[in-house]
This record gives sequence, structure tokens and C-alpha cells, in this order.
Amino acid sequence: MFSSPIFNQFVEQSPLSVLNQGLISRVLSPEVLDEWFDNTVEEQYTRDLLFSCVFEIMTDVVRGSKPSVYAAYTAIEDKIGVSATSVYNKLNGIECNTSAELVRYSANSVAPIIEKLGGKAENPLPGYNVKIIDGNCIKASEHRIKELRDITGGALPGKSLVIYDPVLRMPVDVIPCEDGHAQERSLFNELAKRAKPMEVWLMDRNFCTRKLLFSIAKSEGSFIVRQHGQFPFHEIEEETNIGTVETGSVFEQLIETCDENGKMLVLRRIRVHLKKETRDGDKNIYILTNLPQQAADGTSIAKLYRSRWRIETAFQELEKYYNSEINTLGYPKAALFGFCVALVSYILVAVAKAALSCIHGADKIENETSGYYIAHELSQTYPGMMIALPYSEWTIFHKFSNDEMVMALKLLAGKVHLRKYKKNPRGKKKPKTKQKHSPKNAHVSTAKLISKRKKS
Repeated sequence: MFSSPIFNQFVEQSPLSVLNQGLISRVLSPEVLDEWFDNTVEEQYTRDLLFSCVFEIMTDVVRGSKPSVYAAYTAIEDKIGVSATSVYNKLNGIECNTSAELVRYSANSVAPIIEKLGGKAENPLPGYNVKIIDGNCIKASEHRIKELRDITGGALPGKSLVIYDPVLRMPVDVIPCEDGHAQERSLFNELAKRAKPMEVWLMDRNFCTRKLLFSIAKSEGSFIVRQHGQFPFHEIEEETNIGTVETGSVFEQLIETCDENGKMLVLRRIRVHLKKETRDGDKNIYILTNLPQQAADGTSIAKLYRSRWRIETAFQELEKYYNSEINTLGYPKAALFGFCVALVSYILVAVAKAALSCIHGADKIENETSGYYIAHELSQTYPGMMIALPYSEWTIFHKFSNDEMVMALKLLAGKVHLRKYKKNPRGKKKPKTKQKHSPKNAHVSTAKLISKRKKS
């Protein structure tokens, strides 16, 4: 498939890096990205600096190949021929809608490939499309912007709502917001527009508002949401015990609530009486849903709600494995673009995992393979690989059909030695011992302490 001897050497030594870059060349090549940007953008124009160059710079920073935007810029300065100021101006002006569309475009482009690889997880609710919704707040940035230099408080450059598909095992949509201080509820109007029939949203209690739930129901969508403590309702019937789940006993009853116009909405209210209290001290968890009984019984609803941890795990992996929150980017549009590029990187790794699962087994990839080691190899191998194999070497992937792309991914996945990426789970953390502080011994000799231990 690859005629170049150097290419074949990378295929043998780091097939995962070739697989990832092949995906980028297939889905996010400069030509494709620039054409996509021209069709998507509302206000910005390219003129001297192409969007694909900005994407390349941000991708290098997000996956750790370069330590900063400026370092990534200097690496390709001769190629792009513009000043660093032009790059930062471009980043600071990228519209939030453009960043969000990039995530949606990437997810839609790779979804058919994942399906052909057989990389989908089992649908937790057959007949419905399950989506998990959660908010993400970008951590405070450095005070580099003029308006922030005299402020001691944390500068929040933005937040977002992320929509995660547990079947594809990746984020598929995002709703960004430049106001880092805004409540998640300010984004609910935009979120409600995405509700569809035969789609079920899993949400935590911050999303439990009458306006959002009525909007979802009006769109013939469905939801499973933890009940907020101030949610108004009245009981239609007494609750009954319907069984048990791993975490406790399950009870169910019908309730109803009304909107500001007096329109009523009948819901099922499921209570899980927990064997062990939550970290917030809750002994009971209340879940509301408008799903019909024939779609899922109460115990299935309780189990399904627990699968919300998948999006929380995704956020943790974004933080650990990718530079998803670049705190030097104080301007909201630039910070949100960086976060969305991190989501795109996560999507590409989801395809790589689907290819690995196809060859090595889903259980082994899901439970025994470290995402950290995968991300580390991709970031470390990429710079040298792109010097040895310039852009022209990757054009072979541009012409692949989905079927041909799947064949190439399987070939590369078959050459991956999983032992290089094996998880090393640590045992239980030992409780910390209280440290003794003595003003007379501000410093100690490590060598003397070790010597003393060896003698005892």
C-alpha cells in the first residue's frame, strides 16, 4: 500500500501514529479544511492566513507536540509567511459557531468509518439514540490581556455544553459560550433546538428545569434527568418497589408538573434508595423521565442514568491526555477553539480505538489499553514523522473511499503491539501520614535518611 521505504518503516515502528495521521489526512486535510471553512464562516476571511494553518498550530499545542502557540507558529513560520500577531488575531476572532461546527463536521465524517469497523458499543436503549449532556468550564487563564492585569480573581475564558454519544464513544456536538461566568441554563435554549424524536438525553440535575424538559417533550424527544431539589411537581400515585440494582432498591411513581402556561406534563419518577450515601451525603437519588414504560422499566432507567460517568471520564481524559485548556489563551474565542480542537483530537482517537477493537477485541482496548500512552506516542512521534514524510506522502489517504479507509485502518491496527500501551493501574492510595514540621530543621539530607533506613 505504501511505496516509500521510510513510510513502511513508520508503519512497522509506529503504526498508531500513521493510523492517526492517515485519518487527519482523510478527514481534515488542508484542502478539505479550507473549503469547509469558506462554506461555514460568517464573518472572518482567510486572505493571508488559511484556516488549515491555524488548525495545524492549535493541533500541535493540544496534543503536546509543541509547548505553546508561539512555539507551534515558529515551527511553520516560513510556510505560512505571516507574523505571530496575525496568528493570534486570527485565533482571537474565530467564531464560536465555527469551532462548534468543526466538532460536528469531524464527528459526522468519522461516524460511518466507525460503523464499518464494527466499533460501535452496544446500544443501551435499543430503538433510541442515547446522548449524554454535560457542561464543561474552561479553567482560569493567565492575566495577559490588558483588562485582566489588575484583577486578582480567576479569569474564565468560556464554557460549553458537550453532547457525547456512548455508542460511538465520542463527543458529537458542542455548544460553546464566551461568558465563562454564565450559568449553564443560559445555553438551554440552544440545547433545546437539538432535541429530536427517538433520542434520549441523559442529564444531571443542573438540567432539570421545567422549560428545558417541556421543550424536549414538545420536540418529541425523551430525557432521563436527575431531579433537582427545587423542581415543582405533585404526585399522581404512591410509589411502589419495582426491584433492585447494584447500588440499591428502586421505587417508581407517576407525577405531573406544569409550565408557566398551565400545560401539564406527566413523568415517571424513579427513586433509588442507595446502599451507600453519595459523597454529598444523599441517601436517595430521584430520576425523572418521559420515556414510556414499554421502552424501559424503572430499573433499566436507573442503570442507564449511571452510565453518565462516560462523559465525565471523557472530560478527565481530555484534561489528562490533551492540552485542552490552554491557559495562555485569555481571549474567549481562542480558548474555546482550543477546547474544540481537543474534542476533535479525542474523536480521531475514538476512531483509532475502534480500529484496534476490531482487530484485538473491544474489551482489551476498553479495559486494558491506556489512553495516556496512546496520546503520548502520537505527540512524540508526530514531529519527526512529518519531517521524514512530508505532506505529499499522505495524499494517498485523500482518495480512499470509506471501505478502503477501513481496510487501511485494519491493516495498521493489526501491526500495533498493545503491550506498549498497557494500563498500569495503581493500587489503593495509602492514607497520608501527618508531616512533622520543625523550624530548627528546615532542610534535611535525603542521603542520610536513606542510609539510616538501610541500617535499621
